[in-house]
Amino acid sequence: MNTNSTGPLRGVVVLDLTAVLAGPFATMVLADLGADVIKIEPPRGDFIRQQGPFAPDDELRAYGGYFQSINRNKRSVVLDLTTIGGRDALLEMVIHADVLVENYSHGVMDRLGLAYEQLREVNPKLVYTAVRGFGDERTGASPMREWPAYDINVQALSGLMEVTGSPDGPPMKAGPGLGDTVAGLFAVVGLLSALHRAQRDGVGSFVDVAMYDAMLAMCERTVYQYSYTGTVPTRQGNTHPLLSPFEVLPASDGWVSIAAPADGHWIELCSLIGRPDLIADPRTRSNVARTRHQELVREALSEWTSTRSKHQITAALGGNVPVAAVNNVEDIFADPHVKARGMLADVRHPGSARPVTIVNTPIRFADLPPATVRRAPLLGEHTAEVLAEFASVTTQKEEEHA
Repeated sequence: MNTNSTGPLRGVVVLDLTAVLAGPFATMVLADLGADVIKIEPPRGDFIRQQGPFAPDDELRAYGGYFQSINRNKRSVVLDLTTIGGRDALLEMVIHADVLVENYSHGVMDRLGLAYEQLREVNPKLVYTAVRGFGDERTGASPMREWPAYDINVQALSGLMEVTGSPDGPPMKAGPGLGDTVAGLFAVVGLLSALHRAQRDGVGSFVDVAMYDAMLAMCERTVYQYSYTGTVPTRQGNTHPLLSPFEVLPASDGWVSIAAPADGHWIELCSLIGRPDLIADPRTRSNVARTRHQELVREALSEWTSTRSKHQITAALGGNVPVAAVNNVEDIFADPHVKARGMLADVRHPGSARPVTIVNTPIRFADLPPATVRRAPLLGEHTAEVLAEFASVTTQKEEEHA
């Protein structure tokens, strides 16, 4: 197995039977942490390989930026699981693996003869993880379990879209694919907990994360608001129903966010913008009062921010009041924090003469060197290498027991 990593999951073998975003995002996190993630693809490859965007000089087009960004640090093996040979090869790998992650539609693995119960027979310690729209009947049979789902569908169902956007506008989805990535992160938390149990007690697990459930968990505020007050939260732009100021405000060259609901921050903010009157005003003296008079608060702050640039605002308030410019990605590439933290990584891209940039992992360890970021694999790039490694491990164990 690949043991070249220095991460905390060094030596953990993950079989990655995922495609598109939710599953690959989860296994990417594991790969970033040092696990040997083996991406097992059908002969046609992961659908996302061909979705771009492509570098202008890339005539190979083995994969685009979407695939590159979430399949880094993995190895690729091609197996046709609809054939006996493909299934046998996977079963051989399962014997020596620690984790298997899949995000097929409900019932696909069962129909292939690769259900959790069958894989558990060959490896009782296996941590089997499923990520799909509405979960698996092993943990709770949803009436929607057969439905396919994408990010926009679970953002809609979870209530996220209902509370996102302007009061006079339509529901809005969050820009990034949170319906997928949040589910992927919950899957990582669950499978690492199960892996700890497997190593401690020798017992494997079936870990199940539904995308709908994951997004609902992230919308917890709407649930308690409805439970406590009977009101149905809806869109209110960039304000908060319980905190003020909690705003996105105009600058002369864009927008800034300011959050100062705590009284200490509010007093500091008012002093810095030359508005001590707002400290004494009963309508703005406390967070509860400010929340009732959010329009007054917004007008007072906008009067100050709108005549200043984003840089002037953050220079005046930064370090004293929670403030941030609203960045676009060009701003992010120039941000000194992003550079200092190494949050952008350059990698090679097959078919292109220049390196490309992808986002790096935010997880760091004080006593470990930063992980090396390797490009995403070509389709089947490591098939012979990986199958030979697993065959060697099997042979070695057979000789040890002879």
